[in-house]
Amino acid sequence: MDPVDEASGEDLITAVEHLVRHVRRSATAGGLSTTASAVLARLDREGPQRLTELARAEAASQPNMTQLVTRLERAGLVSRAADHSDGRGVLVAITPTGLEVCRQRRAERARALQELIARLTGPEQRAVGVALPALARVIELQDRRARS
Repeated sequence: MDPVDEASGEDLITAVEHLVRHVRRSATAGGLSTTASAVLARLDREGPQRLTELARAEAASQPNMTQLVTRLERAGLVSRAADHSDGRGVLVAITPTGLEVCRQRRAERARALQELIARLTGPEQRAVGVALPALARVIELQDRRARS
């Protein structure tokens, strides 16, 4: 029987939740919250964004995102600049310090994942090596369609 057929959706989501929690806990650089880390990673991947875009993308209220960005700015991890396409708007961008913290956190998470994968059998390692990039590809396609 196919291993996917043997596992229920609940079993799979429980496994994903455990994996995500473990990998997130492994990232300690900068002492950031999960949301702060997600905002930095988004700015690193997608470039400068307006506060409203960040709030929507991270499912946060505008006031909460404003407070978070203010804390990140005070820590030197992000900067704000006028949006030249709309003089009333403000763009939030990651700073070189923010990029370094983001890089360190990504490396910490990668090490944690590599350590877990190293404990698997050869066939399990190969399965993870195929499954995770495939899932990431599907998510990226879905995200692109949602933005279009």
